[in-house]
Formats: sequence, C-alpha cells, structure tokens
Amino acid sequence: MSEAAVPLNPPVAEVIAGPANLRAALARRELPSVNVYNRLEGRPRTRAFDRSLRAEVRDPLWMLTRQWQVGEFQADDAGSPVLSQLHLERTELTELGPREFPFVPFDDPLPLEARVERRPFPLRLGGVPLALDLRLAMGRRWEKWLVAPASGLGADYTAAFRDAYKFTAPDPDAAADAGRAAHLSVWQSFAAVAGRALDGGALFEHLITPPAGRPYDGVAGIADADKPALDTLADRFLAWFRDLIVPAAEPESDAWDPQRLEYRFRAAAPNADGSARRYLAPEYHGGRLDWWHLDRDPGDSGPLAAPNGGVVTETTSTTIPSPVAFEGMPATRWWAFEDGRTNLGAVDAATTDIATLLFLEFALVYANDWFLTQVELPVGSIARVRGLAVTNVFGERLWITPAGAGDDDTWQRWSMFSSSLVGPGAADTSLLVLPVAAKVHEGPALEEVALVRDEMANMVWGLERTVPSGAGGGMPGALAATETTAFFQRLGDAVPPAPAVEERVANVRYEVMSSVPENWIPFAPVHVPGSSRQIQLQRSALPRIVPGLPTTPIEPRTALLREGRDAPGGPRPHFLHEEEVGRAGTVVRQSFQRTRAVNGRAVLWVGAGRTVGRGEGSSGLAFDRLVPLPPAD
Repeated sequence: MSEAAVPLNPPVAEVIAGPANLRAALARRELPSVNVYNRLEGRPRTRAFDRSLRAEVRDPLWMLTRQWQVGEFQADDAGSPVLSQLHLERTELTELGPREFPFVPFDDPLPLEARVERRPFPLRLGGVPLALDLRLAMGRRWEKWLVAPASGLGADYTAAFRDAYKFTAPDPDAAADAGRAAHLSVWQSFAAVAGRALDGGALFEHLITPPAGRPYDGVAGIADADKPALDTLADRFLAWFRDLIVPAAEPESDAWDPQRLEYRFRAAAPNADGSARRYLAPEYHGGRLDWWHLDRDPGDSGPLAAPNGGVVTETTSTTIPSPVAFEGMPATRWWAFEDGRTNLGAVDAATTDIATLLFLEFALVYANDWFLTQVELPVGSIARVRGLAVTNVFGERLWITPAGAGDDDTWQRWSMFSSSLVGPGAADTSLLVLPVAAKVHEGPALEEVALVRDEMANMVWGLERTVPSGAGGGMPGALAATETTAFFQRLGDAVPPAPAVEERVANVRYEVMSSVPENWIPFAPVHVPGSSRQIQLQRSALPRIVPGLPTTPIEPRTALLREGRDAPGGPRPHFLHEEEVGRAGTVVRQSFQRTRAVNGRAVLWVGAGRTVGRGEGSSGLAFDRLVPLPPAD
C-alpha cells in the first residue's frame, strides 16, 4: 500500500500501540501531540500489603539489600558534630527615642512594653473626675499613713484632710455635671462618698501641678511642728503612686502617634568603633512586642547621647551540639518506629505554597542534618556571630561564618531572626534580644473607639464603643450617649417653651440635618496644607440641639478622640491620616497592662492597641429633609 493510500482513521490497535511510521503520522497530523505531565509512581500488583508491611527478616543478605534499598549505605552525610565553639560580639541597648524626640537613657529594669506603650492616665478629663475607685484607694492610703505611729504627727488630721479634699455630690440639674449625674450608677457612687471620704486624686493633682504645692495648703488646723512630717508623707505618697502605676510619658517623650494610631520609637546601642547602631520601629500597633518590629537603620549612625553608656564585648562559648527533634520527625533508620501523632504525609501543598514545601523538605529530607547549639544572652543584647568552629567525629575542625552577609539588595540573601534594613546597605546578621516581658496581662477596655467609613455621609466616624465611667472602668458608649441625651432633654423640658410665632400651614417640617447619637464623633475630610489633591481627616463636632437650652458642641469622652482638646495652651485641632482608616475600618482601645519586670516588680501601665475593624458603617446622617409632623389638634 502506498503512502497516499493510508486510511485517515487508523485502526484502534495502531492508535493504542503507536503508528509504525511515526514520521509519516506526524506529517499527516493523525495524532496531535498533547503534553500531559503526571507523577511517576509504582503500580501495586495486589491490594493487600499485609506481608510487605511486616518487613520479615529472611536472611542477612536480604537485610543488607533492604538497607541498600532505603539508602542507608549512601555516604551523603558528613561526620556528626561533637563540639562547637561560638565566637560572637555583644553589645547592649542603651538609649530609647520615642518618635522624632531625642534619645533618653535606657537604664531602668522596666520592660520595653511599659516604656513604649505607657499612655497618660488622667485623673481629670475635661473637668470631669475619673476613676472614682482609684481616687478612693489613694485617699485611704493617705489616711492610713496619717494615723500610723511612724508618721511622727502630733495629732490626727484625717477629718481636716477630708474636709479640704472632699468629694462633692453631682448636681442633677447642672449641665456641667452631666458626666456624673446623667448615669444613675455613677451618680449613686459619688453620692455615697460625698462628704464621707478623702479624694486622694485631688491631693495628688495638688502635689504635682506646677508650682508644686504642699500637702497642708488649704488644710485648717495644721500645727507648724507637723508640717515637715507631712512633707515627708507627701514625697512617700507620690513615690507610692508612681510605683503602683508607671507614670505616663511626657508629651515630648510619648511614643504614641495620634495621627497614625500606632507607636513609633527608636533604639540605639554602641558599636566597637564608638559609633551608634540604631534601630527603628516604624509602626507598632500594640500587643506582642519583639525583635521583628524593629528594622536596622544604617543611615543613622551618629554618636550616642551617652557615649559611655554601653560596652562592646567579645565572648566564646563552647557547647556540645544536640540533634534537632520535633513532633512527627521521620525516623532515620529502617528499623525505627515513628511518632504517629503528626502526619506529615497528609499535608496538602500546591506548587505555589513555597513556605509549606520548604517546611516539608526540611522535615522529610533534611531532618537529621540540623543540630542545636546554645548560648546565653542577657535581655537587651545585640549579638553578632563572628563565626562558629565545629569539630566532627573525624576530628575535622571547620570554621563557619554567617550566611546571607552580602548586600541587602541581593536576592540570594536570606536569613532567619535577623533585622531588615530601612534602606540599602550591608546585611545585618546580628541577633536582637529585646528586654520585653514574657507575658502581659490585659485588663478590660477603659476606652474603645471604632473608626468606620460612612460613604453616604462622605466622612469617617469615631464610634466610641466604650467610654470612661466616672465610677471607674469603662461603660458602653451607646448607653452613655442615650443617658446623656435623656439628661439634657430633661433639662430642656424644664424650661418654659417659647411662644409660637406663626401658625402651622403644613404637616411637615424642614430639617437641615438629622440627629446622630452622641457617641458618633465626625472626622471631616480636609486638604493637607500645601496640597490641592491630598486630604486628611480632621476631628469635628456635631451640635447638641435641645429646645430650651443653648446649642453646644458635642465633645468626645475618650482620651483617644480628645487628642489636643485639653492642651495647656488651649484646644488644638486633631488630624488623622486618611490611609489609616481603610474600608474595613480600625479599632483602637486603651486598657491596663500588667506584667513583672526582671527584678520581680509588678509593673502596671495604661497601653493602647489597634486591630482591624469589621467594615463600613452608617450613621444615618441626612441633610435637607422634610419631616412629617403629627396632625394638629
């Protein structure tokens, strides 16, 4: 049969076995090529593997062949290490610089969280006393010292101090007392202690407010002989409270950035040549603080503020390496049983799951190639490995230098537990051990604000979910707003209504703007100074319109949203970067944080934290509406 007489449809047997003349078949395009790649694996001859899984021992030759089959005779591994000598250079953190403020010495045993996160804990906010429970505790402490035999006082001045620093009952008919009188539980707490207890917070404010006063100022009946003893008690009182709660950072040393809603700080340590090794934490949102929040800043290597504050030392530690072991680690020998609690074979990883594939390769292929050598470092240290001398079982001594020590822009460079660089430069292979707490306990939220976007109103709202309670702790912001609105409505109802000036001509009323709950604080978009395109968010205020009362702006009740409102020189505007509030929103909260320092001291401070929100919100704000009115009588 000639080539032209070959049928277009070859027999089925030829398709399965392949054409005899492959070149001719390709020329006629009878069998289009479709490349399919599949895994090459053995095909079992039976469905029963009972006998194979028993791994029966038949004879020594069979055992040797099984060992050869699983690769135990391949000399892939070098000699196991028996001794390691680690030579490293160590320095310590000596300075801390919050945001753009100057560096301050890092010379106390406080954990780094307490130094960075401490927020102001005001005893008075907007003229409204806060934390009644804490003020009572402070007053009881002062009264206890007044009557103590060791005080050295010739008389009991408890009644005199109670009269000078006393609690006052809230006036339910005064708009200035709305923060205490609008809420029944808060009003009851203040009414119960009014005239009966000493306000320790007022005494503390008097002692720390410039110019610093004396504890007996304004107190009647104090003998001149007892004034020196009272001055000593006042110093002891201030030291006791500052030891109870870490004092808030000064405005020029506060690491909290209210425009970014995050902490920013810097740290520095000395180098061997006397220059500074500086680290930068560009955005820390609270929570767990560790080395990965700090990046190396090679461009800032100026001199230290305290050149003699740190010492650079070189040490060599000798240890016996131990093999790395983990749950589910494959056995390295044929006759060893593995732990069945971890099934690495059940891990489903795609070709794009690079991290998972690397983990599986480490666990299944190179598990027995890793050894662990230990070195002790004090907290607050920066250790740079100069090299590692390893001696194996053959007596060979190898000198190993850190991997990934090239330029930071080199794509091959990769290392673990090393700080990233802010800009280009040589890689930093040092290990940063921050003086952080092992565990921090967080209390209930004192304040919680949810910043949400409202596309219908074209603005961002600061929703105060939790506001400070005058009796101590926090209370729901919606409940506080409802009770405050009812309080002012009651005051407005007590005012006689103004006489009607015109008759009703329609059962509708024109409304310029609808009302919004008082715990919704608006942030309006404004232009960034010097730019006609970029915008930022500025805190605004809605009017409180109550018939019979003058119109006043609604002020926020949380310190997070009152930023700049209570400034000593007068209220200042508060701006917020627009990119900090995304479509999902953001939630910021303040609460007490408690831990223990390295010396065992209990450390308590007020810290802020930030998390992602749950989407957009709607305030219901509307403009230019016709509101229906009930029919006239």
